[in-house]
Formats: sequence, structure tokens, C-alpha cells
Amino acid sequence: MDRPQVELLDILLGFSEALDLVDHAVANHHMQVAYIAYSIADKLGYSHEDKRQIVMAGALHDIGAISIQERLLALKFEDYLTHKHAEVGYLFLRQFAPLQFAAEIIRYHHVPWMGGKGRKVFNFEVPEESHIIHLADRIAVLIKNPACILEEKENICSKIKHYRGIAFVPEHVDAFLELAECEYFWLDVVSNQIPLILKRYLSPAVIDLSLNQLQDFARLFSRIVDFRSPLNASHSSGVALIAERLAEKAGFSDTECKLMRVAGYLHDLGKIAVPVEILEKPGKLSPQEFLVIKRHPYYTYSILSKIESLTIINKWASFHHERLDGRGYPFHLKEKDLPIGSQIMAVADVFTAVCEDRPYRQGMNKKEVLGILEKMALDKAINGDIVNFIKDDFDMLNDERKSMQKESLRDYEHIVHPLKGLKL
Repeated sequence: MDRPQVELLDILLGFSEALDLVDHAVANHHMQVAYIAYSIADKLGYSHEDKRQIVMAGALHDIGAISIQERLLALKFEDYLTHKHAEVGYLFLRQFAPLQFAAEIIRYHHVPWMGGKGRKVFNFEVPEESHIIHLADRIAVLIKNPACILEEKENICSKIKHYRGIAFVPEHVDAFLELAECEYFWLDVVSNQIPLILKRYLSPAVIDLSLNQLQDFARLFSRIVDFRSPLNASHSSGVALIAERLAEKAGFSDTECKLMRVAGYLHDLGKIAVPVEILEKPGKLSPQEFLVIKRHPYYTYSILSKIESLTIINKWASFHHERLDGRGYPFHLKEKDLPIGSQIMAVADVFTAVCEDRPYRQGMNKKEVLGILEKMALDKAINGDIVNFIKDDFDMLNDERKSMQKESLRDYEHIVHPLKGLKL
């Protein structure tokens, strides 16, 4: 597995589905935008690769929206302001070469046409694909009752036609209105099978990644999840480092150790489906809020299961809240069913969580941390042999963790913090 094969569209569609689980009001929104944008681009005669880029941009277009409030504001139809979430999404995605053009599309997806003035923003060329995503996005937000979509279509078309040449490129609107005559288009838009439909239209494009590229890919998505909240902004980077170091001590091969770091970056991927308001709650979670938190390893598993070549990484990443005695979650696996990599990840996650500083508390000291880990080992929650690796090299591991998390916090300040003051 020195060069894992990744079908990028599969993981993006899976991640996009999880993104829409944050709130029922945005359910299926990203999938709808991806499908509508694809259909318009297809009608306009775009190339196969251009349509792939448009679908990826549509699937991730609001990825920079950190809170539910931002997501809901983006669903308002009359929306002529440049949203900071578009810039945040761009800053995230441009770091990974296969997504650089999708990042450019996302950056300008709220720019109105304004009779052609929308071709540029501050002398920067706006990709035509951005205008297609903008139109698709506004069509999707006009859908109020999916069960009555055929009854709603005339009102949607009338609204879009009204803004032809003002908010939207006239040729794009004409292509949409032609599509709108077909009932299948609307029924596809509101179906729960959009990922399957899109994959049927877009043949697979498998990317061979080196292990270093796979780490970059994993780190990108960990930041998209972690940077939603300053409380979690450096968590996955700390877990990834510690998991790799513990794997080394457990005798894993060099390749396996690098894959363990990838799994560490991805272990909380499913938290994209957890509202940031819950992640940032300073007090004790309510029973209902804790149930929401408990979903995240399931969604990590669901997203990563779409990539066959990452099966072992998926198990290492997704089982980090399982316990040796079977009382963990969400799968309630017991020790015999948990790969040693999953057991390493569980210890790395706990170690990092109790050591790291949070806005509402300082990280615990060495005695407190080891006390928690030893008690959990005695209670058959985590593997005592792996805890012993930490006891043997606590200071070195903790110093490395601090250094890695400081680097992540600097990146957070560079990407997200400067944009916090921008008007939504």
C-alpha cells in the first residue's frame, strides 16, 4: 500500500452527505447543488473533467461555513454579499492539488452576474463555473417541500427567470429552464440517490497517492473538521502524531506507522456532522447533546468505507471510542474484534485530549494524565500495554505533541482567525 488508490469523488460525496447532517434545514443541500450544477454544465456542453470539478465544488461549496447560523444565512435567496465561508473554503481546499480548481470555483460562488460585471472581483477573474454553482445554489434554496417538487417548479423557474442577467448568467438560466421542463430532473434533485446518480454519470477517476500525499489529503480534511472550533483546532494533529509514535513502539512497519498518522488525522472526520455549538459548549453536555456527539465515529466509518483501499485506516480511525470490554460506541466491539491499530488510536485520543489546553481549562499534568490512563486500563477501556509505552516516554511524547499542536494553531490563526471579523 505504498501508493494507495483513492477515488476522490467517492470520499467527497460521502463527506458532503455528512456535512448536510449538521441541521435538518440543510439536509441534502450540497448534494442538490452538485447535481443541479452538473446538469446545467452538461446542458452547456462542458467537458467530462470540467463537470467533475463542478460536482466537487458543488459538493463542498459551503464547507467553510463554521456554524449553523452561517449555514442557514447561506440559504437566504437574496444574497449578494461575499460570504466569508467562501473564502475559508478556498483557503482550506487550495492546499490539496487535486482540489485547487474546485477551491477557485468555491471562492467566488456567491458573486452575482450584474450584467457581466461579475466576471471579475477586484481584478480577479471569476471562473464561469462559479456562476454555475451560484445559480445551482439559489435554485436549491428555493425548494421548500421536496414531496411537492413538481408543484413548486413553476414558482422556482419564475423566480430564477426574474434574476436572469442580474444575479445569474443569462445562458446558464436558459440551460436551467430547458432542463426544468423535464420531470426527471426535479425528481432526481429531491431524491436520496444523488451520489449514485452522479457516479453513474461520472466515470471513476482513481488517484494514485504516495504516502506523503495521502497524509496531506488526510491533514486537509482533519483541518476542515477541527478548524470549525478553536476548542478543537489542533486536536487531530496531536492524535495523529501520538498514534504514529505509539505504532512505532508497538513494532509497526514504517509504512504502517505512516498510515497510522493518516488514521489519526481522519479519526474525527465524522464530527463534521456535529453542530459547532455542541462542540464549543463549555459546560456539561445534556444527554441529548451527548447522543449527538456519539454519532461522529459512525459517520467517520461511513465516509471512509466508500474507499476500499483505506479499509484498515478506516478501522483504526473509526473504532477509537470502542472499549476492550465492549462498552464503547458506536459498534460495541470487544478486544478480540479490535485491531491493535484501533487500540493504539483509542489511547492516543485520550492522551491528547487530557493533555491539551482548552479555552476553559489547562491541560492536565503528568500525574493526572497517567492516573486517568491507568484507571481506564484497569477498567478494560483501553490497552494497558499501550499505556505503558506512554509511561516509558511521557515527557518526549508530550513535548512532541505540544510542538505539533502549536503548529496547527498557527495554521488555524492564518486561515480562519483573520476572517472572523468579516461581515457574513
